[in-house]
Amino acid sequence: MGKYIKAGNTGEFKDGSKKKVTIEGQEILLARVGNNYYAIGNRCAHMGGDLSMGMLEGTIITCPRHGSQFDVRDGKNIRWMRGVGLFAAVGKTLKSPRPVPKYNVKVEGDTISIEV
Repeated sequence: MGKYIKAGNTGEFKDGSKKKVTIEGQEILLARVGNNYYAIGNRCAHMGGDLSMGMLEGTIITCPRHGSQFDVRDGKNIRWMRGVGLFAAVGKTLKSPRPVPKYNVKVEGDTISIEV
């Protein structure tokens, strides 16, 4: 069990928003979906794309580099790269699908904290 460190305030987030935070050297994507806050590793498991620059649709974040998708609720891989053809086949062969890390989030008052 880790320690909780402040990552932001609830007033910074509207529904469907996200931001990159760095806590103890770890890049973390913090997102609000509805009234819930979620935190996952900010770097795509495929080739390290910055997920905070991707599109958040519901609970799914899409990597801006190659279109891999992850669920912000648990970090699970939803789609491993977009596209078809030789490039996609080689990419999927070289790196098999895997999740990104998930972090526990705690909200107390207007303070959002992430467990690291």
